[in-house]
Amino acid sequence: MTVGSRPRCRRVAAALGLVPLVASLLSGPSMAVAADAAPAAAAAANGPCDIYGAGGTPCVAAYSPARALYAAYNGPLYQVRRASDGATRDIGLLSVGGYANAAQQDAFCAGTSCVIPIVYDQSPNHNDLTPAPAGEQGAANAPANAAALPITINGSKAYGLYLPPGVAYRRSSRVTTGTARGSNPESLYEVASGTNVNSACCSDFGNVETDTVDTGAGHMNTLNLSTLGAVGATGHGPWVQADLEEGVFQGKTFVWTPNKGNASKFVTAVLKNNGVDTFALKGGNSQAGSLSTWYNGSLPDGTDRWGNTWKPMHLEGSVGLGAGGDNSNRGTQSFFEGVMTTGYASDATENAVQANIVAQNYDGKSTGGGPGRTIVGPGGKCVDVAGDDTGGNLASVQLWDCQAFAADQRWIGSAYSSGTLNTLGRCLDVAGNVTTAGTRVELYDCNGVAGQQWIPQSDGSIKNPASGLCLDATDGNTANGTPLRIWTCNGAAAQKFSVTTPILYPVTGGPAKCVDVAGDDLNVNN
Repeated sequence: MTVGSRPRCRRVAAALGLVPLVASLLSGPSMAVAADAAPAAAAAANGPCDIYGAGGTPCVAAYSPARALYAAYNGPLYQVRRASDGATRDIGLLSVGGYANAAQQDAFCAGTSCVIPIVYDQSPNHNDLTPAPAGEQGAANAPANAAALPITINGSKAYGLYLPPGVAYRRSSRVTTGTARGSNPESLYEVASGTNVNSACCSDFGNVETDTVDTGAGHMNTLNLSTLGAVGATGHGPWVQADLEEGVFQGKTFVWTPNKGNASKFVTAVLKNNGVDTFALKGGNSQAGSLSTWYNGSLPDGTDRWGNTWKPMHLEGSVGLGAGGDNSNRGTQSFFEGVMTTGYASDATENAVQANIVAQNYDGKSTGGGPGRTIVGPGGKCVDVAGDDTGGNLASVQLWDCQAFAADQRWIGSAYSSGTLNTLGRCLDVAGNVTTAGTRVELYDCNGVAGQQWIPQSDGSIKNPASGLCLDATDGNTANGTPLRIWTCNGAAAQKFSVTTPILYPVTGGPAKCVDVAGDDLNVNN
């Protein structure tokens, strides 16, 4: 996806400070049902695709590495390929209509690593996904690390698809069956992560171009859960958005303030488009509750730079997961399940699908690393936010064992000011914005106050200039849960922090403006 003439912030490797922090900081699946299948680990009586089918909007593509999306499905979910010898194995289900047999993967990949070269389509159309090829906006993509994202689903071990930049899947419409084309209607949902997102273009799921080039407005209809286009939006994000090509839309316009975003660990994102003049976006917590309708109305007005319109749509029918239609593959995502259907689904159908998802009890210690870099402190522990990737205002900042996919251990420079540190959409903050030694630090809305400014020093400490005090592990402790505070700068081990690579900042050039490269993500000289 290319966002037309709307500029966006790029993240550039500006120094967080001086030396220490920068230098350190194809065969289709079977639908056969085994008559004597064991009932253990079975899912709900009907899967999402049964619900969509009953509502008159049948699935034409259905993917999940975690569970069956039809009650009668008994085929493979995905294939793994072993690094040690290149051998492959399909990973199936514990029972008909049930959950992934993660033990198959664990046994097959023991002592080596595995990637996922195929994500199988559970629908009768066999629209299987393989790593996306190179395109207009990115190099060829790698397959996902099969073990990167362990989760549980109704207490059963499974794996999600971890899709960092450069990892994406695709199926060309030349070999795709049943997907919407032209101005035909379609509906989509996905379960993704609200903690593994960034503001880069574009980790999408849905209907994309036949070839990996931008062919203009209305040639895509995909879900996008990200902080892309955050300036002027409501809340901290991420937001459930529609990438319709030549624009990622929170509603009728790029930014739609009634769209308040969905930041839960597991997010249900819903998009439906009648192909002619109307679309809708919904979002909800996949672990509890109902869907919120963020937008239901007209497709965007106007034309793109080539004169293409979004009313009507011009869909091409390919399937993409993890990148834009032109292979813009700098976004990040964690994907657990998702479908594409024909037709414009009813609210009742979508509500029933959300209830089905909630009943699966998705859970996981972390659902993806998100953007940014870890900050390693005393005792080799990471700067961490109390709680499990859920940090809100006043959440304590502490030391904790470093975890590869903990979103609340990933820090970036805030777009508000180049002296701040940000995770989960909020800033590292001195409680009460005071300057007293011993004051704890916390997470709080980025507001540019003096208590949110941090300047690294040549000895590895990080100073708050307003107080003249340094970030410090309380009483020199290094146990998990040790709170961080500001304290007299003394060069002690309790004040040594580092990152392995520089923290990234957008370079601001004025109110709500960023330093931007002319053109649309063009990586060319001049």
